[in-house]
Amino acid sequence: MLNISFIILIWKDIYLLEHCLQYLSSQTFKDFDIIIIDNGSHDDAIIKLPFQWSNLDISIKYFSTNLGFATANNIGANLAKGKWIALLNADAFPEPDWLEKLIQAAEQNPEYVTFSSRQVQYNQPKKLDGAGDAYHVSGLAWRNAFNLPADKNGLEQKETFSACAAAALYSREAFLRVGGFDEDYFSYFEDVDLGFRLRLLGEKCLYVPEAVVYHVGSASTGKRSDFSVYYGYRNMIWTFFKNMPTPLFWLFLPLHIISVIFFIFYFSLRGQGKAILKSVFDAIRGLPKVFQKRKMVQNSIKIKPRELLRVMSTGLFEPYIEFIRRNTQ
Repeated sequence: MLNISFIILIWKDIYLLEHCLQYLSSQTFKDFDIIIIDNGSHDDAIIKLPFQWSNLDISIKYFSTNLGFATANNIGANLAKGKWIALLNADAFPEPDWLEKLIQAAEQNPEYVTFSSRQVQYNQPKKLDGAGDAYHVSGLAWRNAFNLPADKNGLEQKETFSACAAAALYSREAFLRVGGFDEDYFSYFEDVDLGFRLRLLGEKCLYVPEAVVYHVGSASTGKRSDFSVYYGYRNMIWTFFKNMPTPLFWLFLPLHIISVIFFIFYFSLRGQGKAILKSVFDAIRGLPKVFQKRKMVQNSIKIKPRELLRVMSTGLFEPYIEFIRRNTQ
């Protein structure tokens, strides 16, 4: 059995995928195969990739439409042969020892099932794109150290709430055991939701600063687009309602509601009122199905609420300070 199976999605911008494959061909750890999910790219050039990169073990699964990030990655995970699955966005370019460092971390820390990369902004390499995901008790989440100086931040290996799926390593067994990504999410926040569900089973995520990847970010959907606002905040609401353990759910529900109201006003003032209102409306409309899933999630919890709080962000104003900081830089 191969150690690692990469899963890479392509929807458009095949030139990014070709750039990504160039970086993968330089990896010092060689025991991996690559599963490319063609998410309705309709680009004939993708057929040539296994021949152009004959030094890589590439297989391609074609779909005529965009299935979404969640569904496509789940298909890839079920096709994977490796003990570990490495999720990598086509616009994420790893340093040569990226995979080697992740594997070393996995071997040295067997109590962890997910490993998060040190993401550096491709277009501004002096700034971080993220150092693992933070999750706040209000339901908001963000990438640690985003937009902060790369030479001073994210330098310590430590536990983090979840991994950004743009560049992460997962135990395939653990990924499949919780059902992979929630396919109703389509895109955005699915990695936080997955990390949350793994947490509830007692599984942990380790941030590995030595594993460096350069990330363009939002290359397909666009930063601050209506698409990202809609799916990001709809799925944020679903994640809170589905996963938050009952004692914490009722304790922090007022904070969650305040957060939703805050962002309704914020995005409305920014001219994206239609996107955020549709997001909240569809989130509420989808709650009956979310509560059905909640029963399954809550019945499988293996940790105490205090254990979950230990890895959550709890500062009352922390998410708003973080949001303002990254949107004013």
